[in-house]
Amino acid sequence: MRRRGFLLAAAGIGLTSACGSFTGTARRGRIAVDLAFAPTQGLSPYSDDGLLLSRLAVVDGLTRMDTEGVVHPALAEKWDRTSATTWEFTLRDARFQDGGRVTADAVEGALTRAGRAKTQPRVLSDIRLTARATGERTVRITTGTADPLLPARLANPSLAIFSPAAYGKDGGVDPVGTATGPFALTEVNGAVSATLDRFDGHWRGKAAARGLDVAFVADNNARANALRSGQIEVAEFVPAAQALVLGGRAREVATVRTTTLYLNTRSGPLADAGLRAAVRESIGTSALARSVYEGYATRGTGLLGPGFAWADGKQLPVTGRAKAAKPHGQELTLATYTNRAELPEVAAALQQQLRRAGFAVRLVVKDYARLESGALDGEYDAFLMSRSTALDTGDPVSYFASDFTSEGSFNISQLRDARVDSVVREAAGLEGAARHRAMLRAEAAILGTDAAVPIVHEQHLQGVGAGVRGVVLDPYERQFVGLETRA
Repeated sequence: MRRRGFLLAAAGIGLTSACGSFTGTARRGRIAVDLAFAPTQGLSPYSDDGLLLSRLAVVDGLTRMDTEGVVHPALAEKWDRTSATTWEFTLRDARFQDGGRVTADAVEGALTRAGRAKTQPRVLSDIRLTARATGERTVRITTGTADPLLPARLANPSLAIFSPAAYGKDGGVDPVGTATGPFALTEVNGAVSATLDRFDGHWRGKAAARGLDVAFVADNNARANALRSGQIEVAEFVPAAQALVLGGRAREVATVRTTTLYLNTRSGPLADAGLRAAVRESIGTSALARSVYEGYATRGTGLLGPGFAWADGKQLPVTGRAKAAKPHGQELTLATYTNRAELPEVAAALQQQLRRAGFAVRLVVKDYARLESGALDGEYDAFLMSRSTALDTGDPVSYFASDFTSEGSFNISQLRDARVDSVVREAAGLEGAARHRAMLRAEAAILGTDAAVPIVHEQHLQGVGAGVRGVVLDPYERQFVGLETRA
């Protein structure tokens, strides 16, 4: 039963949005979209900004993943595995948004640059790959070790294929008009807005909408209210607290997402494993799932939630944890971001729980773009984050590798643990049921370090205006506006 007590009060919030410049205009087949997260790395596909490009249907990879996690052909029309470490991909006839043809040489160049990027794409954190053009339309991809997930890996937006003109001498990528997706970026206004026009030469045909007018709006209520007032057609991640007043415009989506408290294992008070154990023991999550998330979440039972049927209820016992130490007033800095409506409220509740346990806790709450670099550098003792555990490959091994191994590119916990490195590496080389069992061992090993405390397993709400069709409700969160989206 979802709590409804304060939902009606939400209806009184003012109806303003950063998308206001689109209000009252005849959009003539265009769609106005509010996204929750602004670009943090200049729309570089090698960062999380690649997801923005994917959700706005700007990019294609050699493959694509559907909402069931099934991999399909995209720029590659077929592929064959010729050895444990070698795959042959055959390209379809496709064009870049700047008019050039998608050739094997272009694909080789794009994947090579991704592998050499200054900011290593998370999807490559546990694998090394080499691409070579073997013909005008054939590409051979080899991996340093056997990688049964390579077709799924290549569907990641960080490995999208861009025109050779997109790549600068500094290794950067300019995605404006150089990708292959149904919509081409024509203008980017920093972290404020972007304009996209339909790319009529897309290999799957013309998109239903003529273009997209996008605003990046961190204020959760502003996005929901803009949708409710008709200022926009589509709003990303609307708050659970507005579900009732939005009615049918709030579409529920099952996810493979877990809200997790990452603890800094390298520096500060929580480098002490005993104090990390004290943090874990002081946190109760059942009430948070019922109250803050309005029932659109369940209590965190591990890093892998009920979205993985093979893991649900099958988690292994966690052993080797340190004994909880007395906090004695140790001061912690707990950070989270405003872009997801529930996180500041969850952080405030965790602050109270930790204070009752004997910690002194300072909260830092900002827009995600202002926190990410500090979190990655270990600036905070604890970082509350909503994280898709299958975002990179549709498989949790990539998530474990990027977030918890010694060389992981998204290791907010700063964890360096030889046992974790070993079990994650083992899982990466397995397939099927053996891979699942290894992932459960890896999950238990990570939890045994108390580098991360699962809080809740989430569902989320996407805002879709009345009369809008074809918005993609994707548990893997890579798709949102699609080829068939129309108002």
